Amino acid sequence: MADKSEQRAEHWRKTRNLTIWVLVLWFIFAFVVHWFAIGLNGASFLGFPLGYYFAVQGSLAIFVLLIFGQNWLQDMIDDEAGLSE
Repeated sequence: MADKSEQRAEHWRKTRNLTIWVLVLWFIFAFVVHWFAIGLNGASFLGFPLGYYFAVQGSLAIFVLLIFGQNWLQDMIDDEAGLSE
């Protein structure tokens, strides 16, 4: 019985840590990158200020990668715990 609860605790610890890392990365690419984009606005790309373009397009790409990455890593965590189908 203790072995099962230890497995659950380990699974939850790994899941919680993964979630925290993803949220930290999400925050960085949602807010921090945009704070520093102003320095790039002197140039333009397709009529948009370069900082704006990089921040918007880059953030969207990172968000999509974060979604797929978190799913892949969570599947690995679930497989380790024997929770996969």
